[in-house]
Amino acid sequence: MQHPLSSWNDTAAHVGRTRPDHPVLYFLPARLQASALRFVAGFPGLVSYAVKANDRAEVLANLAAAGVGAFDVASPAEMRAVRAAAPRAVLHYNNPVRSVAEVGDGVAAGVASWSVDDAGELDKLSAVPRGHEIAVRFAIPVKGAAYDFGAKFGTTPEDAAGLLRRVAAAGWTPALCFHPGTQCEDAGAWARYIEAAARIAGRAGVRIARLNVGGGFAAHRHGTAPDLEHVFAVIGAAARRAFGADAPALVCEPGRALVAEAFTLATRIKGMRAAGATVYLNDGIYGGLADLRDMGLTGRIRTIGPDGAARCGPPRPRVAFGPTCDSLDRLPDGLPLPEDAQPGDYVLFDGMGAYSVAMSTRFNGYGLVDVETVFRSGPFAAGH
Repeated sequence: MQHPLSSWNDTAAHVGRTRPDHPVLYFLPARLQASALRFVAGFPGLVSYAVKANDRAEVLANLAAAGVGAFDVASPAEMRAVRAAAPRAVLHYNNPVRSVAEVGDGVAAGVASWSVDDAGELDKLSAVPRGHEIAVRFAIPVKGAAYDFGAKFGTTPEDAAGLLRRVAAAGWTPALCFHPGTQCEDAGAWARYIEAAARIAGRAGVRIARLNVGGGFAAHRHGTAPDLEHVFAVIGAAARRAFGADAPALVCEPGRALVAEAFTLATRIKGMRAAGATVYLNDGIYGGLADLRDMGLTGRIRTIGPDGAARCGPPRPRVAFGPTCDSLDRLPDGLPLPEDAQPGDYVLFDGMGAYSVAMSTRFNGYGLVDVETVFRSGPFAAGH
């Protein structure tokens, strides 16, 4: 089912009618379902949504309606969120460090697939029913992502082979998994990881049932949207080449690329200083813009007046602060706003479905509290 649609046709119509003085996230269910269908139809294996990117109930329900049947959960809270929105969904618990109590919660929730990257962590999984899948997570020094996930999780290929043998010997279904890093724009990164996975399985003497190629699929942030179909093709070809006729089934766990397009974030200019060179927004890095601190500014920004009409002046880079009293509440420099931008205008950030509401705090009483459902983002969204 879809989240019930509000009466608003687009973001500009809502802004022009209600003139909100707080940040608003605009949810586009049709766009979310289109993203889901793109992954389900294009990826050569199972699609498992990384719930950490956005755990709102309407997101989970719409993904399930679009054919996403598996969800990558990182905590018992995410397990409960998925079960509430999609009771029959398959749960993959791929956060490889867990307390004993969390393992018990996962077993009780019926988690079907687990990951592990350490012998001590594997010992904690003794209560996991035999026959269930345990994927050994490994990391290699591969570039191509905005930032590397291997610094926190993933064992060496040598140790992965030993863990894989233990998994198989204990009676669990053996698998391997990796993550190339977030916002990965180099399809070759997946290919290099897949080749390493084949070598690990060969060294261990274990036939793996599945290979989880992780997330990291790039969202549309600048210029041309990423060619996900090319990445899917590279992954499929690399698996066939590396494993031959005995290639394992593939799994991916997209988060950012799957949900980003489904939301637009509307912020408002509270004030301007230094002849407009500095602006103060009603949202910042403690709210829905938290992800920009590490990912950098997105190029998908537009400005509209209080009546919903587009500001069309030539862009001018600004210093942009959020609304809190913390001086660290500052976006990366160079926020491009039109020359004719004014206090009271709205700055709209497209493609903000991932790590916006999920990371927003209520520091100083600010943050995201309002989500509106709309049919489309608006007539001024570049690239749509």
